[in-house]
Amino acid sequence: MMDNKRLLIAVALCLAVTVGWNFLAEHMGWLPKPAEQQVATASEAGNVNVQATTAADADQPAVPVFQPSEGREVTVSTPLYTAVMHSQGGVMKSFQLKEYKATLDAGSPSVDMVGEAASQMGDLGIMLDGKRTWLEGQWSFAGENLSLDGNASGLLVFTGEVEGIRVIREMHFFADSYVVKEKVRLVNAGETPRSVRLDFTLGSSPIESAHSRYNPTKIAWFSDSEGLDYESDLEELEKGFAKSLPLRWAGVESNYFLAAVAPEGSDVALKAKFQHGVYRVAIERDAIGLAPGAEVELGTNYFLGPKLAQALESAPNMLGASIDYGMFSILAKPLLKMINFFHGYVGNYGVAIIILTILIKLLFWPLSHKSYKSMEQMKKLQPMMQKIREKHADDRERQNQEVMNLYKTYKVNPAGGCLPMLVQIPVFFGLYQALLNSIELRHASFITYLPFTDKIWLADLSAADPFYITPIVMGLTMLLQQMMTPSTGDPVQKKMMMFMPLVFTFMFLNFPAGLVVYWLVNNVLSIAQQWFMLRKA
Repeated sequence: MMDNKRLLIAVALCLAVTVGWNFLAEHMGWLPKPAEQQVATASEAGNVNVQATTAADADQPAVPVFQPSEGREVTVSTPLYTAVMHSQGGVMKSFQLKEYKATLDAGSPSVDMVGEAASQMGDLGIMLDGKRTWLEGQWSFAGENLSLDGNASGLLVFTGEVEGIRVIREMHFFADSYVVKEKVRLVNAGETPRSVRLDFTLGSSPIESAHSRYNPTKIAWFSDSEGLDYESDLEELEKGFAKSLPLRWAGVESNYFLAAVAPEGSDVALKAKFQHGVYRVAIERDAIGLAPGAEVELGTNYFLGPKLAQALESAPNMLGASIDYGMFSILAKPLLKMINFFHGYVGNYGVAIIILTILIKLLFWPLSHKSYKSMEQMKKLQPMMQKIREKHADDRERQNQEVMNLYKTYKVNPAGGCLPMLVQIPVFFGLYQALLNSIELRHASFITYLPFTDKIWLADLSAADPFYITPIVMGLTMLLQQMMTPSTGDPVQKKMMMFMPLVFTFMFLNFPAGLVVYWLVNNVLSIAQQWFMLRKA
């Protein structure tokens, strides 16, 4: 019993000494105050602005108590778009472009950069350590709908908490831009250090038809090391892929629209997948250190809108690189500028293409003139070439040698007739890329209704002729052109050349109507030039 009493007295004395010492040290200023802690350097966090703070007063909580509120929809309206968000996670439910309709049909809805399927999957949601914060966290929002005009901007702030991490999303909207800027602040509301992974996510339903041959929806990304790249194969996208590279932006695009996330800092990883009918992209930033009470700030930009050169060039992170004309961009860009220039005067893109075709034909007129002269010379040599073939019918090598000597003697270039076609092929492909990738020509009308009917015809120069009238007429003009062209005398070659109009007709059936109009007008002008040359001869 005596030993137990002594043990209790010893414990009581120890407690008294410990409590008394802490009391005196705290009130007499004997203990040093906690120093501010640096959680991560800019290089460790991928050049992100990282700030660490701790509680200044030990008697007060380091982070204010979080008070969730009931989720509701929030609308942002500008002259360019109407966006609907949900306060539970700050996810995007819809983003409708006011100046662009989904189809040419009367009453067609505006193009929605989110889409019905993606609206159910937390578009623009934040993921924390793989957790969907809009589903697994609690959120609050205090504010009203935004209506922006002119060059005004507005701010929405969504605050949430997921397993002890406070997430504060500040979303900045602009009346004159398709860019949405975001600043995310992560605060460790717990009592232990944390290292977290943050994902900026983006999703989109197919912007165009998922199986469109000439205008597919695809996942695209741009990096300093690899430039522009994309994946459109649905089988590959259903498997999903991941990349770790100095990324500028990644997103979902078609020929005419882009939904992209462009993070601040390039030290990120990309994950992408086609899932449940939605193209999904996640930009991941890993190993974000957070001491108790510390705060980290990260930023990103979103672009949801048409691929207008002016809008994209003013956007951050080289988003303008999403407009890609391929290897013929050196021709596509000036051709598009000329079409837009002529459209500014005539107000019709079809007429603008015809004016451009006439201008190109005039530019190549001397070359075409020389070509027709070469073909006429070839025609005069046909009797002599036929005699050579008959004389050396059993010796193909000698036959070719004699024909070549004939060309040298009369100074005839056998390829001279093909030269104008070869020169115009790059122009053709340049114009093809311009028509296929320029938002200005989407739904651009030439002859809206089929003459004497109420049927929609050439109302969209970026789409195929619905009745195949222009490609069939184009094929007939090619056939007439071949009939007017002097024959080489070789029966096999003659049959091949007469077969070409049929091949071209089938090729052009699904080409953009604007491109068919260009080739058709070019053929008509070539026929007129040939007729002039033959009459003169």
